[in-house]
Amino acid sequence: MDYNTQREKLVLPEYGRNVQKMVDHAISLKEREERKKAAETIIQVMSSMHPHLKDNRDFKHKLWDHLHIISDFKLDIDTTFEPPTIDKVTSKPSAMPYPNRDIKFMHYGKIVELMSEKAIAMEDGEQKDLFVKFIANHMKLSYITWNKDAVPDMVIFKAVENLSGRKLKVKEGTVLYDHKEPIKQQATHPKRKKGKYHKNYR
Repeated sequence: MDYNTQREKLVLPEYGRNVQKMVDHAISLKEREERKKAAETIIQVMSSMHPHLKDNRDFKHKLWDHLHIISDFKLDIDTTFEPPTIDKVTSKPSAMPYPNRDIKFMHYGKIVELMSEKAIAMEDGEQKDLFVKFIANHMKLSYITWNKDAVPDMVIFKAVENLSGRKLKVKEGTVLYDHKEPIKQQATHPKRKKGKYHKNYR
């Protein structure tokens, strides 16, 4: 019995082994015009496998690229689209530079540090107090998310001071939101009135 595991590995498995055989046959054709006709037929078969992508503007170009890849770039034909090169297909993208920033409190993240810097630059007043309270509430939520435990507000207030180098202080008397308290949802639909034919089944 012939098992798939014993067969030659498919280049693009999503098109199946029959498409691979058709491509291999197209490569073996001696006449250039015959190879082109065979390739166009294969493209139609490949297109029928992914009908949901037909509206994509680059769909045809992608199919021809895949055809050349399946043929291991051995299919010598004239096409509307320039065939891809081996280097282009096999090349790896450049590594993305990762910002090397030291974060004082990993569980609060860099965004909180940036918000703290913004708050430090603000003029003293109500707007600044509200912004600092917002930062503290966000820090409390982050703390609970990572630790799964309740945390006293004073711990967060102390963290705000440490994070800002003691340049920020939560206004005295501030009470942070209790993120552990469930939110009660009120019904948004009015109660239905009992109609003439309403029956109360109990």
